Amino acid sequence: MTRFEFLKTSGFTGGALVALLASCVNKEDTYIEALVQNPDGSTSASAVSGSQTGSTSSTTGTTTTTATTPTTTSSTTGIDSSTLISTESLNSIKNTLLVLDLSSSTYANLKNRNAYVIASNIVVALNKSGKLVAATVTCTHEPKKQVIFSNEEWYCTAHSARFSQAGVGLNSKGSKGLTVYKVATNGNKVVVY
Repeated sequence: MTRFEFLKTSGFTGGALVALLASCVNKEDTYIEALVQNPDGSTSASAVSGSQTGSTSSTTGTTTTTATTPTTTSSTTGIDSSTLISTESLNSIKNTLLVLDLSSSTYANLKNRNAYVIASNIVVALNKSGKLVAATVTCTHEPKKQVIFSNEEWYCTAHSARFSQAGVGLNSKGSKGLTVYKVATNGNKVVVY
């Protein structure tokens, strides 16, 4: 039984649960800000109990989670146009792991910067600079399928393991690194390979 499961079964919820979880880890493993990002892009530990914009949906066979933070972009899509490739090039990619249709309401939110989706055990995110990145949802600290994209990093909600966008561990729990994938898009379709 994990510490989180134990505290939940003991009746702790909300802020009390977060406070207990945060008090029982090494300083370098603490990353409360990873879960809250202010609209201006800054993070704040005092905002832990504040609200976060986002939505969650679940479908049979594939779980999709989306989290967004409001952005101030003037274009209709947050994807950096310099990262787009032709449809012909996109269709020629071999060893495809995942294909997402951005015109689908399930994945359309991925056009927003700081958003992510989880499909087929892969987390796909659009970072702050408008580049699509992808990683496995399974953390290397313990095989928990709880990796998300937050604050420009991969973050495991199970034990606070942190990883750079390149998959390099940023704290002791992320020391084994994280599997990341290549991503390509033509603006309408995303291919992870």
